[in-house]
Amino acid sequence: MAVRIDPKLHQEKKPPWIRVKLPNNPVFWDTKELIDDLSLVTVCEEAQCPNRWECWGQGTATFMIAGDRCTRACGFCAVDTRRPLTLEADEPQRVAEAVKRLELNHVVITAVARDDLPDGGACHMADTIYQVREINPDVVIEVLTPDFLGKEDALWVVMEAQPRIFNHNIETVERLSDKVRSQSEYHRSLKVLQNARHMANDMGYRCATKSGIMLGLGETEEEILQAFDDLREHEVTVLTLGQYLRPTPKHLPVVEYIEPEVFDHLGQIAKEKGFRHVASGPLVRSSYHAADFKPELDPLA
Repeated sequence: MAVRIDPKLHQEKKPPWIRVKLPNNPVFWDTKELIDDLSLVTVCEEAQCPNRWECWGQGTATFMIAGDRCTRACGFCAVDTRRPLTLEADEPQRVAEAVKRLELNHVVITAVARDDLPDGGACHMADTIYQVREINPDVVIEVLTPDFLGKEDALWVVMEAQPRIFNHNIETVERLSDKVRSQSEYHRSLKVLQNARHMANDMGYRCATKSGIMLGLGETEEEILQAFDDLREHEVTVLTLGQYLRPTPKHLPVVEYIEPEVFDHLGQIAKEKGFRHVASGPLVRSSYHAADFKPELDPLA
């Protein structure tokens, strides 16, 4: 149940269910103006998220810290890959101010991979969490982090700042991981997710763990279900499933467009496997409607 295409084509014709409405909400432009005013970077723009019109129209955005240049060149990602610039010391305060102005009750903070830094940018991420919480004490803070090359001391720094939700995406099934994700390892990502939960427990606070998978890269249903099992075995309780969309002809081709009914089917299976919250649909992304998950209602978080 999918629309298969020729992976050699540079321009794939998208099916009718892949539709994005252009902004007609003044809140969208207010949000954009605020982000520009504070000189912030959002993953919404850098990763060409198809939902940015909707999210910004609701006054929400996912902030991407540590610059707009990534040290990795993943085959699916639109974020720029060049030598990163120096970290901006006042960026955490600017993010905190944006959260305050937008009156958010749930914020997602992500970051590019900074393998050029000894800590992978962990201290900068932790500082941002602290700064956001200082002037927004009631906001739910969700972080979407790189794997820090598996360095547990870097992960500890982030977890010590006590994010409420820790998100790290495995992105795809094990067979395709090396092809899709530059310098990342499938099992290392699983270990990062499990370690994050255990570290939070050791520090005496509750933190939900979350991960996401893109579909349409040539994976089989059996492989998807195995990825579900792998995530549950590593104690992940929140899952997102979305359609991979090719950013440019230089990126990995879309092998197939998955029909919405298949996303519904897979989402139901995921719930049956024990995930506490599942968002599954063609346009779902890691932080899409992130606030729909209420960590306080998850007894495991």
